[in-house]
Amino acid sequence: MKLYLVPTPIGNLEDITLRAITILKNVDVVLAEDTRTSGHLLKHLGISKPLQSYHIHNEHQTVQRIVARLLKGEIMALISDAGTPAVSDPGFLLIRECIKNGIDIECLPGPTAFVPALVNSGLPSDRFTFEGFLPHKKGRQTRLIQLKEEERTMIFYESPHRLLKSLEQFVEYFGADRQASVSRELTKLFEETVRGTLTEIIAYFAEKTIKGEIVIVVAGKP
Repeated sequence: MKLYLVPTPIGNLEDITLRAITILKNVDVVLAEDTRTSGHLLKHLGISKPLQSYHIHNEHQTVQRIVARLLKGEIMALISDAGTPAVSDPGFLLIRECIKNGIDIECLPGPTAFVPALVNSGLPSDRFTFEGFLPHKKGRQTRLIQLKEEERTMIFYESPHRLLKSLEQFVEYFGADRQASVSRELTKLFEETVRGTLTEIIAYFAEKTIKGEIVIVVAGKP
């Protein structure tokens, strides 16, 4: 019985590791956030394995059944649509239950969007805080007030249609001259990183049609 946590490419399929391919070829079942997306990846890799849906909307209902199967001796791999499972993706509940039940867990190193965005930002990367997606409504203001005093570099995930709103809120709480970086479509054909003050970045994106996965990196309080 064993659960492998297998990171998958965030864009460029060449970023899959040789070890990840080996694991996916040898497990009994692949737990996938979206079986269609993962099906395309496995087909690209020449791998044929049973896929089972495991995502944010069904994880509470399915986690005990999956644990029961693992306890009977099955070997599974958990993958998300892109990046490392449990990092702003489903996985935490299953990992916690596996630990409680003495099931062996192994996490492979691999793609995670915030790491290249942080390093590429040019902002201090020796100390940072990963915030992921901020709450959309309840708790958002409270979190931003707390982060006003944060001295470490801050990393956020954001959707294209909320990017400008978030940047404008950052100006309100952190100041217009705070240095930041926005990375879009990392590892993909139209990869782009825009650096500057929050005001400069807002001016840049205000005239653009914004698409793709986005990582915002903001300097900490001086």
